[in-house]
Amino acid sequence: MPVEVEDTYAEAFEGLFMRLMITAKDRKRLKKAAYNSTALPSTVINRTEGGVEKWLRVDETPDRRLGVIVQFWGLWDRRNPEKSLERFYREASYRIRQGILVVPTTAVFNAHKSEKRLDAMERIGHCGDGYEWEENVEGRRVIKVPLMMGEFVIERYLGYGVGVMGGNVWFMCENEDAALEVGDRALKAVHRVDGVVTPFDVCSAGSKPETRYPDIGPTTNHPYCPTLRGKIPDSKTPEGVNAIPEIVVNGISLEAVKRAMKAAILNAMDVEGVVKVSAGNYGGKLGTYKIFLRELIA
Repeated sequence: MPVEVEDTYAEAFEGLFMRLMITAKDRKRLKKAAYNSTALPSTVINRTEGGVEKWLRVDETPDRRLGVIVQFWGLWDRRNPEKSLERFYREASYRIRQGILVVPTTAVFNAHKSEKRLDAMERIGHCGDGYEWEENVEGRRVIKVPLMMGEFVIERYLGYGVGVMGGNVWFMCENEDAALEVGDRALKAVHRVDGVVTPFDVCSAGSKPETRYPDIGPTTNHPYCPTLRGKIPDSKTPEGVNAIPEIVVNGISLEAVKRAMKAAILNAMDVEGVVKVSAGNYGGKLGTYKIFLRELIA
């Protein structure tokens, strides 16, 4: 039987993003820097999210080494753009300094062409304690930070933009095995789309904005917890559904997010044990964008 796509929408919202290229001497160091810097997706406490977009060959990078494109994301408040940007840059700099700079042989280059740029000298270059210097690498102005193992290289000006956060797809599954399979297949499809990341990969913990415990931020989306079906009056989990993995997509444009969500949905259509495709929304109260699932696959 064909998988039902629910007549609903995913609610997404605007976010600040930075798109960076990391290079390193070998794949081991490159993977360490990529995964270090994009770990801990924690926007719920006004920090940042990160994700790996795609891996690069040596002929795709300025220094002719293996590379990877990563994205960092932060909350964007149109009512207070200066504060949003300041907070985002501060938090993104933590990821670069603690997740990339400390990994031997790494370098960082800008991967987002934009007139809006952040100066990496202020919060990253000065890790050289005043001993840093600037050079030109393949037409790019870079800062070189002396380290106990060589030097850390970072392009001085890093582009940023306002993109779309929180696009999502839910897969309602009969069991855990089906949930893991469909989640992994959806991720593989999404990662073929340029300009998007999945900060939580296969996420087991969909949340909701209202909570009894505001000090810890969003809490579990209890109506969709299968283990609460029959125990609470407001359960919305269908009979026969025992696992609901969520794929969250952030992208540099609304079009990129839509392409990624479509790819995720189409990859679920022949997975045994998937009974319905849905999405998370909050009645339009949370986000700027409504991405209707059936329009994606029409």
